Amino acid sequence: MGHSYSIQGSLSKRDARRMTKAIRTGTVGPTTLYYAGVTAPIIGASMALVSEGALSHINFSPYWTIMLSAIVACMAGIAWYLIFMRWAYRHQHGRAAEMDQTTEVRLEDDQLIIRRDLVETRVDWEAISEINSKRSYTLILFDGADPLMLPHDWFGEKTACEIFMRRLGQGSKGAWPETEKQT
Repeated sequence: MGHSYSIQGSLSKRDARRMTKAIRTGTVGPTTLYYAGVTAPIIGASMALVSEGALSHINFSPYWTIMLSAIVACMAGIAWYLIFMRWAYRHQHGRAAEMDQTTEVRLEDDQLIIRRDLVETRVDWEAISEINSKRSYTLILFDGADPLMLPHDWFGEKTACEIFMRRLGQGSKGAWPETEKQT
């Protein structure tokens, strides 16, 4: 049986921003894009019908009724899309438990154990898909679980960080990219 390595700390707002930028591909999620893209044409079509009814009721010529209805519909659809995208913009970084609770990370012989307050998550070494080490933090990506960020200032000293990262690399069996340095 080998040694157990353990660290703990809390993510700062800056760390949460770094993690968010590292794992998100954009500021708007796919659900937002879907609903904005589905509802904008419906809003546009509805406005086209309303404006067409109003313009034909006051005896506009058919040409101008269609032209003005199309312009109103286009403007309504674009305005709704822009408003919806602004409402749905992601403002906060990180999840609540990551920001409010201390995270403890332990490297055991067969698992990586993450504990936040009363919740403990056990991750087998095979579930580690990628380890990205930067100058001030290491980001661990898992198959089937949320990513984990380990700021290097949690370790206190560089030697402790190097030992922990070496053990993490041994357990993860090849999740380190060939071109990156482990610390």
